[in-house]
Order: sequence, then structure tokens, then C-alpha cells
Amino acid sequence: MSSRKLFCISGSDARKFLQGLITNDINKLDQGIVYTALLTPQGKYICDFFLATHGNDILLDAPAQDADALIKRLSMYRLRADVQIAPSDLIVSTGLTEAPSDAQMDPRHPDMGWRLYGPTDVSEDVYWAAQRVPNCIPEHGIELTQDTFILEAGFEPLNGVDFRKGCYVGQEVTARMKHKTELRKGFKTVGISQIVDIGTDILTQDDKVAGTVFTQANGQAIAYLRFDRAKGPLRAGNAEIIL
Repeated sequence: MSSRKLFCISGSDARKFLQGLITNDINKLDQGIVYTALLTPQGKYICDFFLATHGNDILLDAPAQDADALIKRLSMYRLRADVQIAPSDLIVSTGLTEAPSDAQMDPRHPDMGWRLYGPTDVSEDVYWAAQRVPNCIPEHGIELTQDTFILEAGFEPLNGVDFRKGCYVGQEVTARMKHKTELRKGFKTVGISQIVDIGTDILTQDDKVAGTVFTQANGQAIAYLRFDRAKGPLRAGNAEIIL
């Protein structure tokens, strides 16, 4: 899993520190891996990541390409708290078949298998797009960008946000979207008749943009849709989009 980087978060204030920042409830660590994200104060996505216990410390499992920027952002909030954040020498392994005894299940969806943090990589060779696409699980840097609102990205069914935990960065906007508005845009798995470039516009019969195509696998795609326009015949490039 060279696409991931691990960090160790330690100190007497580690849980309290994270609880005030992340979208999920840190106390769920007692039941297993926690999937969560850090948002801007305006409620927009910065980065998603996993948290897991490791002895008395907490492991943070983040996408490698933006992991250092995430840690820098987290460190801005540390102030005088007793919290230390350091790179970890452990390696992330993943798989779908029988899980090793010390592995934990991916909290987003049963089809995403297990994750293991250890000294060596014992990952299975898995075509992860085939797992993500039918279950509409977005990926950092592909579907998930700095323009993303996590409810449009399906973080609630993916167990990535908790509405009872109290305040966190971006909580006000996220809660307002949950309780006061109906989502007009969001990710959805659609059928697609042939492969197109990621980022291809989805067009209506009268050439209005109804969305965008992202990851594709086995005749399906994760699409970001404007729900009011995603009706009737749709196309993306030369491909037919099937709702």
C-alpha cells in the first residue's frame, strides 16, 4: 500500500484533540477502525483517513500524496495540547479473502475487506475499483477534491460522519446540509456503455451538463450528478449513461 502513509498520534490529549477536529466520533475506536475526514471551517473536504488504536497510541492512515499537508493542518490546531504526531514505520496491508487474526474490517462497507497495520506488506492483489464503484465509495484525489461536501460524497452511509458527537471543524455547515436542505447534487453509481476519460461531462438530450463521470469498472461508474437534470437520456462522450 505505497499509496498510504501512517502516522502515530500520542500524548494524553490525543483523543480529545482529534475529537474536536474530525467528522466522526473518536470513541468508536474502541470498536475498531474509524473512517473520518478533516474539513475546512466552510465544511469542504480536505482529506479523508482512517484511525486505529496501536497500544496506547492512535495510528492515522492517510493517502500518501496529501498526508504531509494533512499533518501540517492538524498540527496548526495542536496549540498547547499534549499531542505528538510522528511518522510510523508500520505498513498498511489490505485484502478481501480471509482476514489475518490481527486485521480489522474496513468500516466503510463489507465489500472493502480488511486492513492490517504491521511491519510487512501482506496485501492481496485486488482490483479496488471493482469494489468501490458498485458501492459508490469515493477516492481521495479522484472523486474527493477540495470542492467536495462530504454528505454529497455519501459519508453518512459510509460511516464517515457522526451527527451526535458534538462540534468539529466544518460541523455547522455539515449539520445544516443534513437537517435543513435536500441534497441537489451528489455521487451515484450509474451504468455506462463504454469507458470514457475521468472528468467527462454527462449531458442531457438538450446538451445541458447534468454531472461528471469518475471511476469506472465493469460497465458501471461513479458519477457526480445534478439530480434535477439527471433524467431521461444521458450521455458522456460516446457513452450512454444508465440511471
